[in-house]
Amino acid sequence: MLTNESRRADFPPLREMTYFNTAAENIPPVAVHEALETYWEHKTMGMRGRDFHFPEFERCRVVAAELLKKEPDEVSFCSCSSEAYNLLASALNLQHGDEVVVTDLDFPSGATPWLRWPTLPTTRLWQNREGVLELDDLEKLLNEKTRLVQVSFVSFLTGYRIPWAPFRDLVRRLAPNAVLSVDVTQAFGRVVLDCLDADCIISSTYKWQLGVHGGGIVAIAKASANRLTTHAGGWYNLSNAFDADRFSSAVPFPGARSFTVGMPPFPAIYALRAGLEYLRGVGIAAIADHADPFVARVHDGLKALGIKTMSPAQPGCSSGIVSFQHERDAEIQAALLAENVHVMHQAGRIRISIHGYNQAEDVEMLMRALREAVK
Repeated sequence: MLTNESRRADFPPLREMTYFNTAAENIPPVAVHEALETYWEHKTMGMRGRDFHFPEFERCRVVAAELLKKEPDEVSFCSCSSEAYNLLASALNLQHGDEVVVTDLDFPSGATPWLRWPTLPTTRLWQNREGVLELDDLEKLLNEKTRLVQVSFVSFLTGYRIPWAPFRDLVRRLAPNAVLSVDVTQAFGRVVLDCLDADCIISSTYKWQLGVHGGGIVAIAKASANRLTTHAGGWYNLSNAFDADRFSSAVPFPGARSFTVGMPPFPAIYALRAGLEYLRGVGIAAIADHADPFVARVHDGLKALGIKTMSPAQPGCSSGIVSFQHERDAEIQAALLAENVHVMHQAGRIRISIHGYNQAEDVEMLMRALREAVK
């Protein structure tokens, strides 16, 4: 992944294009393709295939738990991060008068379930200033009524990465009753995570994780399991799903296991296991060491072009994403595509995302195309 040779072998589509859009859709490695073919072989066995599906689920839990520094029974899977957040809302059972803090850099899946909860808890918005979430602004929003503080470790919108320790300490001090939940979708697999002491960690299974659609990762520490057990019905999440008392009571497994309410999303799990094992083999710290200088190069190159990024470069707190706005964004996108350089273009915003499979020559091609486009 980190060299031209490994990239050509493991990511054949990248031989033909320069790709900077992993924050939207990743390019999966060959190992994920092979895992999906294995799923297909097992699926065509009919009922006997389940003898392979459920052990694969456990294998995926083990590798995810290892990378998230959890025990396997502190990790489980659902269909997507949006489902995970709605199940978290069920677990919290927020009441009128309870307060939730979200940020204006969050993805909608983490920011909106609290707006739909029928008892209408108060949602307070932590707004960024010049692309930065300032702790002074958060301090005014926290109190003993705060039941949840929800953040994205890395913002999908701008690439801003929260400096975790001072943020965590402030929440723990001023909102002692709050659950601290973090979405690591735009970080897991790309950034060394220092947010693993959160009460609840949620992620997608594709993007930087190198898997495919159809899955969500949930990690809940044992210490938080009882208060973060969803109230949802189902069967795979219940300890008594087929017992004699199943029509008079439903007893969920605690914590993360309660979030897998039905048949696990096996295709996504096969793919995720392969993607995470690939990342583990390369080393997430090695990926960060390889790709962070490229991110710095993009920040510097945009500054030289007079373009201000939507979040500033943060020494020691890099993410894989650089976003900017430009009045000629559509022309810039067209010029990049003409050079077969792929970035995200949406609502006036250009987002560049850099993973371990990007190389120095990719970044130089990107910068050359940008310089031509903004002339």
